[in-house]
Amino acid sequence: MSESADQFAGTAQRSTKHNPRLDEELEHEIQGMLKSEHATRSHEWREVEPIAEGDPDITANPAGTLVGGMPVGMTEDAVVARAELARWLDRADFPSTGPNLVEAALDHRAPDAVVNELQKLPDDGATYERIGDVVRALGYPTETGPGAGASD
Repeated sequence: MSESADQFAGTAQRSTKHNPRLDEELEHEIQGMLKSEHATRSHEWREVEPIAEGDPDITANPAGTLVGGMPVGMTEDAVVARAELARWLDRADFPSTGPNLVEAALDHRAPDAVVNELQKLPDDGATYERIGDVVRALGYPTETGPGAGASD
């Protein structure tokens, strides 16, 4: 698959919100932070406030590897499966049937594991409106569907 030259063009060439001069100023403004790996503001009031004592850390799950944690009622495997399926299926692929989703995954050059998972969908002619429907049909617990609250 070949990418067009402008798909990976610099910020100044692809920005639709700023002009090239402002894009360069914004890029220059964050260079120190990127190179030093810490904030470079000279005024303390401009720094991002740290997480207060007793507030949950929303950037990481201390019990696992998932950034942001897991939705209530879902297992880590279900979160990973849903994310991987969503990575390879576009919104344009829905609504669709199981065999059509397999074809869409193949068209998007999805890994064999994703295609194999989609091939497990029942061939009963059911139409899936969104990725959550696919995940539920595959038997993974979801935060809102049947099986919510199910544990390992």
